[in-house]
Amino acid sequence: MRKKIKNNVDWVGKIDWELREFHGSDFSVNRGSSQNAYLIREEKTVLVDTVWAPHAREFIDNLKQEIDLKDIDYIVTNHGEIDHSGALPLLMAEIPGTPIYCTANAVKSLVGQYHHPEWNFKTVKTGDTLDLGNGKQLIFVEMRMLHWPDSMAAYMTGDNILFSNDAFGQHYAVEELFNDCCDPCELWYEAMKYYANILNPFSPLVTKKIEEVVALNLPIDIIATSHGVIWRDNPLQIVQKYAQWADAYQEDQVTIVYDTMWDSTRVIAHEIAGYINKFSPDTKVRVYNLSNTDKNDIMTEVFRSRAIAVGSPTVTNSILSSVSGWLAFLKELKFKNKKAAVFGSYGWSGEGNKELRARLAEAGFEVVEPEVRANWKPTREELLPSEAVARALAQG
Repeated sequence: MRKKIKNNVDWVGKIDWELREFHGSDFSVNRGSSQNAYLIREEKTVLVDTVWAPHAREFIDNLKQEIDLKDIDYIVTNHGEIDHSGALPLLMAEIPGTPIYCTANAVKSLVGQYHHPEWNFKTVKTGDTLDLGNGKQLIFVEMRMLHWPDSMAAYMTGDNILFSNDAFGQHYAVEELFNDCCDPCELWYEAMKYYANILNPFSPLVTKKIEEVVALNLPIDIIATSHGVIWRDNPLQIVQKYAQWADAYQEDQVTIVYDTMWDSTRVIAHEIAGYINKFSPDTKVRVYNLSNTDKNDIMTEVFRSRAIAVGSPTVTNSILSSVSGWLAFLKELKFKNKKAAVFGSYGWSGEGNKELRARLAEAGFEVVEPEVRANWKPTREELLPSEAVARALAQG
């Protein structure tokens, strides 16, 4: 299925309506996704990226309906991850000598995954160009660690299209492809979720790369992403959002995250939430139980928040495994300039709060002193510290 992007540039990718998990089960997908590949037909014909391996045969068959594969002069692989490169083995079996333009790190990842060192790799770095004919070029820009060491983008002169790879994308299936043809609320939520759960650890590099791209002073009419919508209506709006999100982003929100065994920790969570609402009515408060809420959606709310509270009962001198695993993920995402508080219940020894403090500090949070610690089902007296916790978190 081909869809026109601009002039001699077409989308030839895959809309994956049924996708529900990505990176194994590490990223939840609620609205499907797409693997975006592009066909450029100037004097030279260039294929920019492919699709995930399960869709490789469908991709090749569809591509054959558009073009004789032998007419492809060059392949550009912006990123070696298999959701972008998965159809390469089938494609290269049909056109084995076709040059593949990619970074030096991408050669390592592609050979490591597919074991074809004989492919005709052409390594490029920032500023290198590929002539397309008709007065147009591709200009390559390395995008290291956004979000793999091998990542790059390609800018097409003349049509002013930035093939941005994983930057500026979302896991979001949209039949019409473009940002002006979808629900803006869904789009911005999925864009933020993608940034918070995948790109946030690399925020300092995002800032530097945006500055580098802006300094090139290239007109950008379209940002052609690798996943989700293609930005053609005011495409720089997503670049501006990335600049904000990369700068230790936060809104006036407090998110409370917990798990519970017999509801005692749940009671504390809602007590804290009520006090925050009392002390700071304009502050948004969100409360999530880790056992019945998607972890990536929770992390998106943590990304929005200026403060969080995390609760767990004490279990075998530690905390619930659900909370422990979530805290490990929290540490990976490297959030900055956020406060945290701890709370929990216990029956015997009560080390849970101490463990929560240590883990949150390791994750880079400023952990406030007040806490709630209740023996068995919390009494009214044991809930009183919830007020001090709420005050500490409600303060800007």
